[in-house]
Amino acid sequence: MRTAIASIVIACAIAPSAHAMDARLRGQLAKLDLETRFEQRCDMEAMDRIKAAKLGYRPDKVIAYSFGDPGADGNLLKTRGAVFRSEGEWYRLAFKCETTPDRFDVTAFKFRIGEKVPREDWDAHYLYD
Repeated sequence: MRTAIASIVIACAIAPSAHAMDARLRGQLAKLDLETRFEQRCDMEAMDRIKAAKLGYRPDKVIAYSFGDPGADGNLLKTRGAVFRSEGEWYRLAFKCETTPDRFDVTAFKFRIGEKVPREDWDAHYLYD
């Protein structure tokens, strides 16, 4: 059962990544420039952490910039403007993601799930079914 959440914060500091990266995925990420790899790696981590939290969500897509651009400071990526899709609905998301300098391994991750995005707002934020 999905909990009605205005804001749930899940933190995991200096913990192993929830996403066990296989060689194939690592190879695909290696083809990306560091900035794109950084965002993609953190998006994957967000999906995995939301699933692992067992809150009733089944995320299949994360977009870090729908409601505002993420900010990066060294190995730390922060966004309050992210969203994730679960079972055809979009939800607001904020997260902080810290990685190794090569952007492959997540060393710390914290997230907060926000409200469901009303369908009438989807077009303005380039969200889709």
